[in-house]
Amino acid sequence: MAEIRPFCCVHPAAEVVSQVAALPYDVYNREEARQAVEGKPLSFLNIDRPETMFAPDQDMYAPEVYEAARQRLEEQEQAGVYAKEEQPVYYLYELTMDGRSQTGLVACASIDEYENHVIKKHENTRAEKEADRIRHVDVCSAQTGPIFLAYRAKDEIRALVQNVKSTQPEFSFTSEDGIHHAGWKIEEPELVKKIHTAFQQVDSIYIADGHHRAASAVKVGLKRRAEHPDYDGTEEFNYFLSVLFPEEELMIMDYNRVVKDLNGLSETEFITKVSEKFEIQKLGEMTKPAKKGQVTMYLHGSWYGLTAKSAYIHPDPVEGLDVSFLQRELLTPVLGIVDPRTDKRIDFIGGIRGLEELKRRADSDMEVAFAMYPTSIQELFAVADADLLMPPKSTWFEPKLRSGLFIHQIER
Repeated sequence: MAEIRPFCCVHPAAEVVSQVAALPYDVYNREEARQAVEGKPLSFLNIDRPETMFAPDQDMYAPEVYEAARQRLEEQEQAGVYAKEEQPVYYLYELTMDGRSQTGLVACASIDEYENHVIKKHENTRAEKEADRIRHVDVCSAQTGPIFLAYRAKDEIRALVQNVKSTQPEFSFTSEDGIHHAGWKIEEPELVKKIHTAFQQVDSIYIADGHHRAASAVKVGLKRRAEHPDYDGTEEFNYFLSVLFPEEELMIMDYNRVVKDLNGLSETEFITKVSEKFEIQKLGEMTKPAKKGQVTMYLHGSWYGLTAKSAYIHPDPVEGLDVSFLQRELLTPVLGIVDPRTDKRIDFIGGIRGLEELKRRADSDMEVAFAMYPTSIQELFAVADADLLMPPKSTWFEPKLRSGLFIHQIER
């Protein structure tokens, strides 16, 4: 039973919504973020990455940086850039990329259900990455970047969503990267009640993307509880901003690997080692893997198709992932990549950048590249249901949810 509730959403005014919407804070490095906000005073990235308002040598984690984010958000609210709903509502948020659409419910999920695993994760989080968002949420007293959640589709929810989408959206625009965004407000009390009741029949919800944002929001909520021992569970800090999508509409792209060297092996020695675990076929052209168990490799100007030998395929939901197989059978024993989280000889490239980027990297600062077949949403669910964790960089979701379109304020 999932408690997915409406909230008094803070959102941009209709005339500036396209100027406010910004990609998530963590898709940029510091210099990229600075460049992205140039000439864009309303971009939410200014608030999400407030160090962009300071000199380049400013300590980006200093108290005054987070305070600047709070002040800017407050000033823009007062100036009418943002408005707040007077009663709790849901929103629908549709993203369309290359003709394929996905529609999620904008709502608040329970920190208790995160803690008791109704809301399930499939990745570990790192304390140092959480610390930044914890301070941002706490100082701003607002959750500004939605957590991307997934659930197994239900006919009743599907019908309710389609009914709402038959009406005119509150906003509709195309962002610079060609993604179309549209949003519908759901405020009619009976419809709000039907949606709330329908989600109470959902047994499990899964974090697709945003593990650090989720963990940070939960920790701020628990901190507020400690500060308010008389809390009754209805306070806004007990919930975190989310967008929930049915699994049938989601697309996971490949998350690929490039390695700096062959670990002292010659090309011939390396190919021989690879052939112990994979059937190898030299390809005439750049080609993506066609199915699970296949990897495309680029080495010294040539493309190879690798197919895992069945004897090495594992029934365990984590060990059976293609990224796990590659790590276990090739990256660690052959290339010496023991811990991909920390080893500087390996890098990861999202599938949105294409095979051309793998070739470019392998021809420049790396030596060998591996293009993976995408992890499926069913594999993600299986790992989370088993209370296990995926290897790092197993999934790449597109399109990315925009920050600033929906904000959840929490009490101090």
